[in-house]
Amino acid sequence: MKAAVYDGPRTVTVKDVPDAKIEHPCDIIVKITATNICGSDLHMYEGRTSFESGRTLGHENMGQVVEVGPAVSKVQVGEYVVLPFNIACGFCKQCERGLTNYCLTMQPEPDLAGAAYGFADMGPYQGGQAELLRVPYGDFNALRLGEDAAERQSDYVMLADIFPTGYHATEMATRPSSSGPDPSG
Repeated sequence: MKAAVYDGPRTVTVKDVPDAKIEHPCDIIVKITATNICGSDLHMYEGRTSFESGRTLGHENMGQVVEVGPAVSKVQVGEYVVLPFNIACGFCKQCERGLTNYCLTMQPEPDLAGAAYGFADMGPYQGGQAELLRVPYGDFNALRLGEDAAERQSDYVMLADIFPTGYHATEMATRPSSSGPDPSG
């Protein structure tokens, strides 16, 4: 398959890489049909992170499911899905609390928490700037889309990162400050 591979600061090349494949019974394989380039991708592109050469970029992805592992029960081949930025297990204590960005299962480094597709220091996962993407725990990490998904990909791909980030920022901006006790007593 073809993928956008990081070769070093300011150098990304479209290369042939091995096809994404099922590695765990809960995996799905998605044929990427729409993806965005995030501002944070520029940090990696410019060499301002520890992103390793040879990895595929891309954490804002959507596409059509082309294969499911034997333990996948909800997601079906042929469905369109959008893939949230974070990769999470859905069952660790952080995921059960709704803190999927701090999933303890998907990050192989014991000193770190959280995992993402094609992102520095967030696990070994390849990104979606490729023809195919392996999605761990597909039933948990793939948001199944409606019948209009093929026609509205430019809208739905925004659910991967751009829209949730903006929504979260708006929520945070409207909350009262929690910077500590009132110094006036």
